[in-house]
Amino acid sequence: MFDFLKRSVDGPQEVKASATGGVVAAMSGAGRVAWSPRDTVTLTRVGFIGNPVGFRAVKLIAEAASALPVVLQNATERFETHPLLRVIERPNTAQGRAELFEALYAQILLSGNGYLEAVGEGSVDELHVLRSDRMSLVPGADGWPVAYEYAVGGRKHRFAVGEGASPICHIKSFHPSDDHYGLSPIQAAATAIDVHNSASRWSKSLLDNAARPSGAIIYKGADGQAAMSADQYDRLLSEMESHHQGARNAGRPMLLEGGLDWKPMGFSPSDMEFQKTKEAAAREIAIAFGVPPMLLGLNGDATYANYQEANRAFYRLTVLPLVSKVTSSVGHWLSEMTGEAVTLKPDLDQVHALSSERDAHWTRVAEAKFLTADEKRTMLGLPPLASDSVLDEEDE
Repeated sequence: MFDFLKRSVDGPQEVKASATGGVVAAMSGAGRVAWSPRDTVTLTRVGFIGNPVGFRAVKLIAEAASALPVVLQNATERFETHPLLRVIERPNTAQGRAELFEALYAQILLSGNGYLEAVGEGSVDELHVLRSDRMSLVPGADGWPVAYEYAVGGRKHRFAVGEGASPICHIKSFHPSDDHYGLSPIQAAATAIDVHNSASRWSKSLLDNAARPSGAIIYKGADGQAAMSADQYDRLLSEMESHHQGARNAGRPMLLEGGLDWKPMGFSPSDMEFQKTKEAAAREIAIAFGVPPMLLGLNGDATYANYQEANRAFYRLTVLPLVSKVTSSVGHWLSEMTGEAVTLKPDLDQVHALSSERDAHWTRVAEAKFLTADEKRTMLGLPPLASDSVLDEEDE
């Protein structure tokens, strides 16, 4: 299986940048569109650190998802105290549960991959989130992972996989054309991010030129002379740069001599549409991440009737699917590490945005006379009652 995906195990595995990056760089020139490279490091710098919409979308999802409490249970009971719960609440000396999961969710959103490391001898004593841009998967002859390599500053640490429980929990988003790495929302929004950043730079340049489009200096020399000498041209260019460009020179009057005339240029229709292009790009970025544009303060979005409805859709369609996927993977991984069959999932009863839906669901289940108490608890995601409690309830 996966023989066609064979890769060398002994050779270097650092394949981080896009294979077309060099071609794009070679073709980017005057008159051509220059897109950012699509590797994780560049996309993080351009789309998260350097873009306010991408930054806020990632922070909004990661913080909302990490704030949800989680519950640990097995087939018969929900644990109030458990060694794994203590590790989850305080995964390491530098982080709490919310900080750890915020970093994990952010890594998945930015790279499509999240890596969690378990530390301990025969038990899980600590959990650590590893940076996705430093991790590479080493496939075996059959295509399945045999190791993970974590590279920092020219040094590599190899995590072996296949002998017992894996020390690494790899959570990846769906990727239609890659069997080993996930596809991040920021990759899908890369084009919109480039457009938004370019529009911001255009606006900055406009401000540097006194918040108006450039004009033309027309030279009308004496005796029909239509060209300036080299010295005249250099002097005019130097004076324009030093005395009439930049925010500090905004509004300064221009003194023209020697047959020079200034002709301002008005906004063209394409200039007037530039701000709308930027707003459209911002909405595309929000849509790629699954955040209602209304929650990001973007104007012109009327998809939802009000903020409360948009917030409920945000939790139902974006936050909960992500949290359910991650906690399910982490719970299964911890079960393999400890040998105890447990389930980790979000506590939906603590999601205030879904309180109206939860109340309606509880009412429907409680009024279902054809269901037993255990069946009702199962529908609500709760473990069944102890046998003696069930007998007591039936006696009543």
